[in-house]
Amino acid sequence: MSKLEIRDLHVSVENNPIIKGFNLVMQGGEVHAIMGPNGTGKSTLAYAVMGHPRYEITRGDILLDGQSVLEMAPDERSRAGIFLAFQYPVSIPGVTVANFLRTAMNARRRHAHLPQEEISILEFRKLLKSKMDLIKMEYSFGGRYLNEGFSGGEKKRTEALQLALLEPSFAILDETDSGLDIDAVRIVSEGVNAIRGPKMGVMVITHYQRILNYLKPDFVHVLFDGRIVESGGQQLALQLEEHGYDWIRDKHGENLIA
Repeated sequence: MSKLEIRDLHVSVENNPIIKGFNLVMQGGEVHAIMGPNGTGKSTLAYAVMGHPRYEITRGDILLDGQSVLEMAPDERSRAGIFLAFQYPVSIPGVTVANFLRTAMNARRRHAHLPQEEISILEFRKLLKSKMDLIKMEYSFGGRYLNEGFSGGEKKRTEALQLALLEPSFAILDETDSGLDIDAVRIVSEGVNAIRGPKMGVMVITHYQRILNYLKPDFVHVLFDGRIVESGGQQLALQLEEHGYDWIRDKHGENLIA
């Protein structure tokens, strides 16, 4: 079973420390929710794990199945099995969803040195339709330009489609529920649940409890001032929903920044 381990991670952005000693171990099949107010480092954590060059890791390590990924470029981390669903997916005019996904799949296949490195168009179309059926997505999306003119919910469902096709070991969902109405949150969550399996670990970064009603985390962690200050089960998320974050500040001291 795959394991993603984050050890004593410190991350700075333009010499400004954001993550200040983050530790987490995720096993394949587990769902971990990372919660916390704005400005506590949740998205910084996601980008640092994925290898965004703007986010400088000043101390600590990130290990995938025991191997450090710090020297890997973002595309290498992706091929190794880490996936990031963006909070604000970008549009790419002129590139269809289908072409984008087939290119990504072929890059994965070449990395894995499969005998048939390029997936045929016929085989890909069959696979794409099966994954679209899985997350209840209309086939017409395959011919549209990537995220061009998409609603927030459509963008997030397209991210779920990428996740379904690439089948990473670990998926990081960076505020997937951001900007979505209640129905869209449910639809996107159902898509992620349809993809999940015993081998894929999921890190859900969110402010709110509502997406966790569908994704059902095994562990909930509260991030303050760049580090985890509280961990528990889904009951912790419900407590945050009811009481907010003030009790966390009271419990852990006024030196917490949020």
